[in-house]
Amino acid sequence: QLQLVESGGGLVQPGGSLRLSCAASGSVFRISDMGWYRRVPGKQRELVATITSDRRTTYGDSVKGRFTISRDNAKNMVYLQMNNLEPEDTALYYCKANRAGTLIVDWGPGTQVIVSS
Repeated sequence: QLQLVESGGGLVQPGGSLRLSCAASGSVFRISDMGWYRRVPGKQRELVATITSDRRTTYGDSVKGRFTISRDNAKNMVYLQMNNLEPEDTALYYCKANRAGTLIVDWGPGTQVIVSS
């Protein structure tokens, strides 16, 4: 079993910054790629950023240049630094982990980000 728990969400003004964290526990030795996704009620889940075990990254078009994903394999953590936040970034942010050698994907419960003045 693999458990993921996000933290760091909250209320921030437009132009502000937040840093999300995701802690993995349990069968962490099986983690390969990790990532962040977000969902707004009534819309499909959207890719925010992904990072491979060797730290290759991809970003959704709407966050490129503003968000940075990173990971600390020794601590089993993945982070999302979010800068210059916009009201359109308001969403529930989920951490995701792929299990190496399988098609299994694990998700955290999510952390809410609200960007509003």
